[in-house]
Amino acid sequence: MPAAPIANPLPPDVRLMNAVSALLLAGLLLLAAGLLLRWVTRLPAFAIRAIVVEGDVTRNSVASLRANALPKLSGSFLSMNLQNGRHAFEAVPWVRRATLQRVWPNRLRVKLEEHQPAAYWEAVGVNAQSGASAELLLVNSFGELFQANLGDVEDEKLPILAGPNGKSAALLQMWKRLQSLAEPLEEHIDRLDLSGRGSWRLTLENGAVIEIGRGSDDEVLARFGQFVRTREQITSRYKTQVLSADLRHGDGYAVRLRGISTTATPGKPGLAGARN
Repeated sequence: MPAAPIANPLPPDVRLMNAVSALLLAGLLLLAAGLLLRWVTRLPAFAIRAIVVEGDVTRNSVASLRANALPKLSGSFLSMNLQNGRHAFEAVPWVRRATLQRVWPNRLRVKLEEHQPAAYWEAVGVNAQSGASAELLLVNSFGELFQANLGDVEDEKLPILAGPNGKSAALLQMWKRLQSLAEPLEEHIDRLDLSGRGSWRLTLENGAVIEIGRGSDDEVLARFGQFVRTREQITSRYKTQVLSADLRHGDGYAVRLRGISTTATPGKPGLAGARN
């Protein structure tokens, strides 16, 4: 039986030419497919016809969202980058988080979560050149800082928190715990300060300044709790208000009383001592 003829292999230059031709053809097909897809996504049938907004819309009207977010949206139902769309809505004042979802065939669903203001924020430190303090920001219920029109805040009893950058959440948490302890005083804590060295100071709504000092959270809370439990004894005894208190003493604290002068602490008129 005669052997089958062996096909002669193609020359190397011909094989290279065939490979290049195949690559060019594949590239042209991909380019054509891309152009076709781009053309399809721009068809009027895939234009976004409606945007449905859900969730928290207390502080943002339809006009506000249209003016602040819609100009930043681009693309059709198929081509819109939802991540970019999310950033566009989250750039709107009072919006904390936005979630975008396509709804076939031509709608966009947007769910908003707004900031819930819990306090004002004042950064520690003053501009050394201008001498001007930083603008007040807002702290939301998560302890996050955000910027908005302060005139839109309805709650007139929001406290002012002041501390180093990155400490807003810690100050909000500490304020909540101190405010809980202050309930027997029937006074609101208007301000809470944390120095760069970790020293705490609070101001009550009657203007009394309480120096609590440094220490762990439990130590700080214990010192303030002791003051709350004994303040009534002092005010009842002297029939006057506490103007300030210094709790940074190991065996008690010192208070300054309205209209009371004492020589218990030389050089500091109006001071009286309270021991544990």
